[in-house]
Parts: sequence; C-alpha cells; structure tokens
Amino acid sequence: MKKFFGILIFPLMISCGSIKFVGDPTTTPLIKYSKKESLVEEEKKFWHLMDLRTDSIAGMSVDRAHNELIRDQKGETVIVAVIDSGVDIDHPELEGIIWVNEDEIPNNLIDDDQNGYVDDIHGWNFLGASELENMESVRLQKKEAPGSEAFEKFEKQRLKSIKGKKEELADIEDMIQRGQKSDSIIKATLGKKEYSIEEAEGFSPKTFAFMEALIFKRFLEENQLTKLKLEIYKKGAQSGIDAHYNIEFDGRAVVGDDPDNIDDKGYGNANVIGPKKEGANHGTHVSGIIAANRSNDDGNRGVFDRAKIMVLRAVPDGDEYDKDVALAIRYAVDNGAKVINTSFGKGYSPHKDWVWDALKYAEKKDVLIVNAAGNSGANVDPGRKKSYVTDEVGGKEIVSNFLSVGAVGSSYDEGQVASFSNFGSVNVDVFAPGSKIWSSVPHGKYDYYSGTSMAAPNATGVAAALRSFFPKLKAHQVKKVLMNSGIPLYPTVENPDSGELVNPKTLSKSGKMINLYNALIYASNKSYKK
Repeated sequence: MKKFFGILIFPLMISCGSIKFVGDPTTTPLIKYSKKESLVEEEKKFWHLMDLRTDSIAGMSVDRAHNELIRDQKGETVIVAVIDSGVDIDHPELEGIIWVNEDEIPNNLIDDDQNGYVDDIHGWNFLGASELENMESVRLQKKEAPGSEAFEKFEKQRLKSIKGKKEELADIEDMIQRGQKSDSIIKATLGKKEYSIEEAEGFSPKTFAFMEALIFKRFLEENQLTKLKLEIYKKGAQSGIDAHYNIEFDGRAVVGDDPDNIDDKGYGNANVIGPKKEGANHGTHVSGIIAANRSNDDGNRGVFDRAKIMVLRAVPDGDEYDKDVALAIRYAVDNGAKVINTSFGKGYSPHKDWVWDALKYAEKKDVLIVNAAGNSGANVDPGRKKSYVTDEVGGKEIVSNFLSVGAVGSSYDEGQVASFSNFGSVNVDVFAPGSKIWSSVPHGKYDYYSGTSMAAPNATGVAAALRSFFPKLKAHQVKKVLMNSGIPLYPTVENPDSGELVNPKTLSKSGKMINLYNALIYASNKSYKK
C-alpha cells in the first residue's frame, strides 16, 4: 500500500497556544513496517509507547513524541481525575504526580475549602470501607417482589452467572495445579530448582511428560499467567460467587448512605487508597499508564508524567453505583480536573439520569471524559448491547466531551483489535493500546493487565498532553484532535464478535488508534473556530 509521510499544514485561524510542534506524522497504514518476529522483554513492557515507523511496533509514538517534540517544552499543569478502585498513592512510580488540594489542611477534620468534603487532600473515597459489591442486576433483583416475572428473570440470569463463576474457578484451580505439576517435572528433569523456559527448551532428550510440561509452562509465560496472577483470578471468581451474585450480600451497608438518594452526600472518607492496598490494583495500574515517572527505566513509563492524578474511589469489586459515579464526576469538575478517566462499566444503570446530568455539567465546564468502551467483545451501537457509562441516548450523543475508547494489541495485522474489546461505528470513537499493558500495581510492584480499562488511560495521557500544551483548546476540540490525528488501524481487521474481516471504520467512528506524536503536530497546525 502506498505510504506517505508529511507535515499536516492548515491555515491558522486562531492560536491554540504558543507552542508549535513540527514533524512527520504517519497518516496512512504502514504495513511493511510491522514487526514480524516475537517481541523481546523490553518491547513487551513498552510496546504501547513505541512507534510504527521507528520501532516497527504500532504503539502511540509516545517515546518518539517526548524525544523529538516535547523534550524541554513547558506546558500548563493538567489535573487528571481517575475515577476507579482507589490508587496506591505511596507507589514510588507515582511520587510527585498525585494531586494535592492546596486549600485543605491535612487531618484537621475540618472542611477548610468548604467544598463539602473533609480533609480531601488527594481526592475522595465515595466507597468508605466498602470493598465487595453486588452486580447491578442483583441489586435490581432485590427491589422486585419474589416470584414476580422481573424477579424470576433476574434469578435465571443470576444462577447462570454463578454457574459460570464456579466453572471459571474450577478452570483456574486446574491451571494452578497443572502449573505446579509442570514445574516439578521440569525441575526434576533438569536437576535444578531454578530454570528458564529457554534453558528447558534446549534440554535433550525430552520425554513426553517433559514436553507436555514445557508446552504448558510456555503457555503460561506467553500469557503472563504467573502463579500470583492466577491466585488473583481465583480470588476474583470466588468473589463473584460470594458477593457479586450473592443475593444475600449487602456491600453498601458499611457505607451508611442511601444510594438511591443523590442528595444524601455526607458519606465516604478521604482515604483514596481504600481499606486495603490490594483493592487498589486497578486504579494504581490505570494511574501508572497515564502519568508514571518517565525517568524510571526499572518500572514503567507513563504517557505524560507532568499530569497530576486526582484520585476518586468509586468503583468497588463488583458494579459501581450511579450515585457515586455522578458525584465523582462533579467533584472532579469542581476541583479543577481537565480530563476524567472512567475505566469501568456495567450493563444496567437505574439512575442513568444522574450520570447524564454529570456529563452535561462536565461539558458545560469544559472537562473531557475518556471512557473505556467495555470488554464484552460486543457491538455497543444504538439498539444493541448497552455499556454504561454512555453518552448515547436514543441513538444520539447528548454531550460533545465524551470519548469512548476500544482496545488494540501490539500486532499490526488483521488481529490488531483486541478480541475482548467492545466496538461500534457510532458509540466507540477510537482505539488505543489495551492488551497486555505493563504498569504499576500496589506495594511498589508492576504487572501486565488487559482491557479497555487500559486503553482509556493511554488515551487519557495523550489528552492530558494536549490540554497542557494547548490550553485554549476546548474539550470537544481535544476529542476531535484525538480522533482525527490517530494512525489508521490495519486496512482490514477482525470483528471481535464475528471474526469476520471488516473495514476498521465499522468498529469505531474514526477507524484509528490514538497517537501522541501525530496529535501534537495536528493540534499545532489545525485551525479551530470559536
């Protein structure tokens, strides 16, 4: 396919800022540049930051943008709100990038800035001491009369989900046992307590049992399925049985509010980590993707480490409450956030109007919301499967400041779109890296996570950079830059639902993947009307 490298030049009608970035943006698919061999360890960890042209890996050209464009350029400080499970603000990778409310005196039990939240130094914890929660479908079932048609419909769904969780639990336990058995066979054969897969593969002669063990260990390694991660998955499956789909469980009781009353706001606390650091896995990973220290080569590198992360804990282990989401958005807007990352979603939203009102409030105050499209591998266009939060009502977008992001993997080929990613030519705007992303997790550690939950913060980091260097751009204009300046996906990609090869524009509105290098140049040269 014909390729083109050129500088995007547009007549400048109004200045978007004093900084002008000049370079060679990639505007067409570069098929022959795609890396064919397996990624080495460094590439696995940082593929999402790499560049298709210079690294042969279809990341977001983040490192290239920092090295060639941003360098010592000074932009404005941008506050990014992360509405999530909580964040380990003590993680060394996040040192210096956590937002501090300068108008609040720590730990004096007084609402110094009179914003309604006492001692909110780094944000707010809307969940208080709560960790586990029901799924929204179970909460809705509880409100129906037992034996009614609605109750029985939910009950059928609940029992099916519990059955699925039990099967998942059994599969995980089997994998743990097989992993341990395989490990024992390889160690006994090699006569060593420590070994590498490469070392084991070079051993000869190989018995059938040794080969089976080696194949399974290679499978675990390629999918980053460590024993620790399998134990985490096991715990998650058990939580599904014990809490998510347990109709007798009430996770909200400890919070003490009425979740069906939006005016009942005197709840939660200032502990933005949460009751246990382990429960902040998701939010810590998301925050690291956005803004982790870029000078620490031993850990991970954020997309834009000049951002400040405002932590809003509103997503439990289970489904979030509409009330918490709506109030968290409003808190972010009222306390100076210019970008809000929402890496969560659910299938039911009983108080969706509260959330939609909050989206409109954010739009009015010029705040961009970057949202994960969801992980069901489903078409979420109008009339199909719903994934909340959404800005679509009756087939139309109700706000202009809401960016929905799907996920892609590291391969630049027909399998580029992640098989788990939701999609839609109307309700998904753009894609970003979301498969096997390396980032921070609690207690100073790091891990690979996958999901549109990882794609959204990659996009958020790019949005934060744009809002830093081009502060005059409005939220809806930043959204357009992110969509228009992206690199086109591979010319034909697999539909996550059907597996059929399709035009990328059938999977998202732009048919592109967000790119920091391109976005900075595009914003420098594009003209905007007031």
